[in-house]
Amino acid sequence: MSRLGRRLAFDYGDVRIGVAVCDLDGILSTPLDPLDSKNPAVMSEIERIYNEYEPVRIYIGLPLNLSGEPSESSAKALLFAEKIKARFACEVEMVDERLTTVSASALLTQAGVSAKNQRKLIDSVAAVAILESGLARERR
Repeated sequence: MSRLGRRLAFDYGDVRIGVAVCDLDGILSTPLDPLDSKNPAVMSEIERIYNEYEPVRIYIGLPLNLSGEPSESSAKALLFAEKIKARFACEVEMVDERLTTVSASALLTQAGVSAKNQRKLIDSVAAVAILESGLARERR
């Protein structure tokens, strides 16, 4: 791990933005309430989260297709990352998010969460997977 401090992760989507945070040691990752990406005040919400947790690094999921090529959503995630970089004074890294939503859904199903209830949880659980990938990369 490069340094002590919290990290945030975002799973950007057209409808919701999943959010996750880790503890100061980078061991325990926790999902936060997802944000409404269509809300005009979404950047203010992100700023509130940033100020609350004071992260040293932010990970943003990069949606690639299964062959590793950029997908239609990649440009949107990269634009979101640019907005984050311009607004906040910490490192921002893109993390391959292939299959994070699939694994999040499987995890929620295994935990007995109904498909209906998964909709409001899945984005932030996917953000946890993005955060875990980023933290694993730091440890290498």
